[in-house]
Amino acid sequence: MKLWIDADATPGAVKEIVLRAAHRLAMDTVLVANQRVLVPPGHPTVSTVRVDGGPDVADRYIAEHAEPGDVAVTADVPLAAILVARGVLAIDPRGVEYTPDSVGERLSVRDFMDALRTVGVETGGPRPFGPKDRQAFASALDRVLTRARR
Repeated sequence: MKLWIDADATPGAVKEIVLRAAHRLAMDTVLVANQRVLVPPGHPTVSTVRVDGGPDVADRYIAEHAEPGDVAVTADVPLAAILVARGVLAIDPRGVEYTPDSVGERLSVRDFMDALRTVGVETGGPRPFGPKDRQAFASALDRVLTRARR
């Protein structure tokens, strides 16, 4: 089992939580990004993959290499839909788990909002990442990793 992180858009606080969990559980963890990601010393089970720049390159890498039973952290709903369909447990950086029941709805909402933005409607963005999000993510990661390790 591996823990995959879509590191391009993952908040620093989430990366810190992931690194602590990887260290505590001695879990193979891969941070994938199209830029250099530094891993602090003392994390022998954590590696990074730097992919070429471009839309969805990191997402494709994770989709091609993650296996059933792995865990992934991503805010990218289309990537989550692919992963969930393949038996990968996926959560977003705010601690919401993507499930076979919820990922289709989240994908539809994402596509609808994208269509609104395309025609010029200002939809705003996500609220700032805060302490409640950090706590929700830490709790969700613990639950998902516990389930995955069984």
